Amino acid sequence: MASDSQGPATATDYITHHIQNMTYGQLPAGYERADGSILSEAAWTMAHSAQEAKDMGFWAFHLDTLGWSIFLGALFCFCFYRVAKKATIGVPGKWAGLLEMMVEMVNKSVKESFHGESKLIAPLALTIFIWVLLMNTMDLVPVDWLPWLAQKLSGDPHLYFKVVPTTDPNTTFAMSLSVFALIIFYSIKVKGVGGFIGELIFHPFESKNIFVKILLVLPNLLLEGVALLAKPVSLALRLFGNLYAGELIFILIALLGWVQLPAHFVWAVFHILIVILQAFIFMMLTIVYLSMAAEKH
Repeated sequence: MASDSQGPATATDYITHHIQNMTYGQLPAGYERADGSILSEAAWTMAHSAQEAKDMGFWAFHLDTLGWSIFLGALFCFCFYRVAKKATIGVPGKWAGLLEMMVEMVNKSVKESFHGESKLIAPLALTIFIWVLLMNTMDLVPVDWLPWLAQKLSGDPHLYFKVVPTTDPNTTFAMSLSVFALIIFYSIKVKGVGGFIGELIFHPFESKNIFVKILLVLPNLLLEGVALLAKPVSLALRLFGNLYAGELIFILIALLGWVQLPAHFVWAVFHILIVILQAFIFMMLTIVYLSMAAEKH
């Protein structure tokens, strides 16, 4: 893989190139680009260096993350739609049997862990598990294959192209914040606004004395507020950290030269456990958090 400079890439250039997303955003007028040119006016463009991607700020888009996320989500919907459309009362085929096992596993997990009443939780848990599993599985593809293909098709030998959406914190935080919004929604729906606020300011420390209760509001709010905000943060960082670390190991293996294929195979076999386990953990924590939000005290 080529670096941003001309000539052979160093190991540092190689690693830096592989962990950079394909970023599209706006650069201001007068900005000096990586190739030395200066923009006469503000322009939306592709980032040609890590610094340009950084200078594009918050409203920049990671096109590779968005593209692979949408594609894998559509693949998930298409596969399940095809199986559901062809389903019969007879013996299911191998593909239908596999998907049926997944559905039963998720349904069992929801029944055992979610103690509220909602028809949304099981489909949500299934979507999270399969979608995250598919995104994680992209980490098993050799790190140079798809970026090399993207460079050849685009004609840009320096094109940034990451193919594992869950190694992008934007993806993991987007999913975890969606779960967080559902936690707030179910808490207010089941307990009401007063019950939700009361849960934050009157627990875990309680007292029948009104003055002591008032004094305990701030400590309770700090404890419960931190616990509440920690849920989306832990969801996002756990998934991102594990997959990002796995991707870095694959990149380091790719630097080993002729021994990279057997080493890649050994690490990929071990990494399959991480790929499946992290999808399952994200799903289970989502179910548990929503179950806690739907419980009445």
